[in-house]
Amino acid sequence: MSVLDGSRNESPADTEGVDAGRAAGPSARMSGRRRWLLPTAVAACLLMTGVGSASAAEPSPADILQAGAQKGVADGYPGVIGMVRRGDTAQYVHAGVGDRATKVPADPKAKFRIGSNTKAFISTVLLQLEGEHRLSLDDTVDRWLPGAVAANGYDGKKITIRQLLNHTSGLPDYLGSLQISTPYFLNTNPREVLPPQKLVDIGLARQAPQSAPGEKFGYSNTNYVLAGMVIRIVTGSEPAAEVQRRIIEPLGLRDTDFPTEDPALYGNYLHGYVLRAILIDDATVSNVQVTGNAGAIVSTLDDLATFSRALLGGELLAPAQLAELKTTVPVDAAGNAGYGLGIEHVKLPCGKSAWGHDGAVLGYFSEWLTGEDGTEQVLHANNEFHMLGGTQGQADTGKAMTDAFCAL
Repeated sequence: MSVLDGSRNESPADTEGVDAGRAAGPSARMSGRRRWLLPTAVAACLLMTGVGSASAAEPSPADILQAGAQKGVADGYPGVIGMVRRGDTAQYVHAGVGDRATKVPADPKAKFRIGSNTKAFISTVLLQLEGEHRLSLDDTVDRWLPGAVAANGYDGKKITIRQLLNHTSGLPDYLGSLQISTPYFLNTNPREVLPPQKLVDIGLARQAPQSAPGEKFGYSNTNYVLAGMVIRIVTGSEPAAEVQRRIIEPLGLRDTDFPTEDPALYGNYLHGYVLRAILIDDATVSNVQVTGNAGAIVSTLDDLATFSRALLGGELLAPAQLAELKTTVPVDAAGNAGYGLGIEHVKLPCGKSAWGHDGAVLGYFSEWLTGEDGTEQVLHANNEFHMLGGTQGQADTGKAMTDAFCAL
């Protein structure tokens, strides 16, 4: 294992030219992904004493990711962590702090909230259930959740489970409602009870349908709240329990949890921060029911990499379901991105392609890229998110992730 260190900087985050946050905020990042500007448990990482063999003129992927982490801290993030993996060899980078109070360095082995990266876990469970012939992705939502989507012009009889998972349902995002986003951003009641159906109802009330089911891509967290509700009805168990039994335990993801009520983090974790005006507040303890089945999982870089490699490598899904996972709908007019079932396929500027996703919840932002067979991976995370996308820190760390993947 090689760990690269970086300098610390605690200046406030740049808020110019922002869009609204994705998994933790209304509008652009939640309704459409950032356009990437820019297994069984993996074997123990090779112990290394250096960063890599590349010359100074040709920085290694880890060098590139480290430089991006340092830029992210200079841009205002308290801390940034990252990981580059080729096969079973992993290198880690970090810059800044994981706790502003104690100044402890950001630990690339620490836990963090992974936000919308949760969606791939939920879609995997539903694909497994289809493989077990317990449901079909072409079943309507109303088939399993009668009356759950039946307001303001929306009809669950016309929306399929598949359309939930690839965000073509046309359903509005409940996180775009000030009723949800304002108290969540202010973190006024981390223990407020928010049943899934209430979140759905709030989402449906936001606006009348803007497109027909299946017509076009439109990112909405409401889709995955409903997807989790389907899991509950089909299995008789909570989605978190199914994720634990079907994914976390078989892959040995010892540092991954799916909290459903407790808003705290435990063990070795990054503190999460949120910029409000010129102040930056600790938001480590936040309401997990706000994001729920759309974004509540807590994990680490190692566990997230293990999961994504196992998923894309066919260890969790039968071939037919793996093909469905990777069947995409267009995300942008240029054709540079397509959304599958909880994951996205992107064409990078260097000519390479990758699968990936990002996650943004109060206090945390993370992203990952994995190659087609899972042997090449780059991930990064930071511990500040204030429900706005398009910040300089996101651009700099995201570009470093893309460039590092291209250099693999």
